[in-house]
Amino acid sequence: MFEIGNSLREARYRQQLELTEIEQATKIRGRYLRALEEESFDVLPAQTYVKGFLRTYADYLGLDGQLYVDEYNSRYGVGDDEQREPVVARRSSSVHQRHRRLERRGVVFALAGIGALFALVIAAWKFSGNDTQPIPNLGSGTTKQRTTTQVPTHHKPAAKPPFHFFVVSVAAPSWMEVRNYSASGPALFTGTLDLHKNLFFTARRLWINFGSPGGLKASVNGRAVTIPGGGRTVSVVVTRRGVSVAPATA
Repeated sequence: MFEIGNSLREARYRQQLELTEIEQATKIRGRYLRALEEESFDVLPAQTYVKGFLRTYADYLGLDGQLYVDEYNSRYGVGDDEQREPVVARRSSSVHQRHRRLERRGVVFALAGIGALFALVIAAWKFSGNDTQPIPNLGSGTTKQRTTTQVPTHHKPAAKPPFHFFVVSVAAPSWMEVRNYSASGPALFTGTLDLHKNLFFTARRLWINFGSPGGLKASVNGRAVTIPGGGRTVSVVVTRRGVSVAPATA
């Protein structure tokens, strides 16, 4: 068991987000978002709304939305026989239809651009075909031709986008040492994650030493992951792909 509302609020504060920003992005009213943070679930019309909004809000913050829904069900759920929220479904459908219209327009513009580019290439080729005429007053048939030298371009590989890592103590406290990228990287956290407390990190690679992770749950970009090691002391590497046992050296 962990505190649903405090966990959401702390994750929002860490990312320096305002409720108005999240309201615009998720289309969930600000008073409902605040009700979730205060665990005032009776403000929402029905459990279906609570679960849907709770999952959407947690996923937007980079947390494990299903983990929050499961926690709500274990504490407040009385059944899953309620109907789905029609408003959300209609909003999603309209968004998809608008995206499809934009995609069709994009295809038409792209085809028109390709046709114009092809015409320019043909015109340039015909024009350059008449550019090898003899130069007057040279007294010979020497022709002048244009030569072009292609300079190789080197593209810098794009940096890997960061990911969100969320860990919460659901059964027992655990000692943790979190470092950025490698075992010798800057320390992001060192200490004990107390029961029902959570941590949230945004990084491209993490190196974490766990003292006893058996009572922890974690997620990467909202997707639940398993901490290896069977609950014993273990060092792991966290990337966008998940969590794996760290190699012998950084």
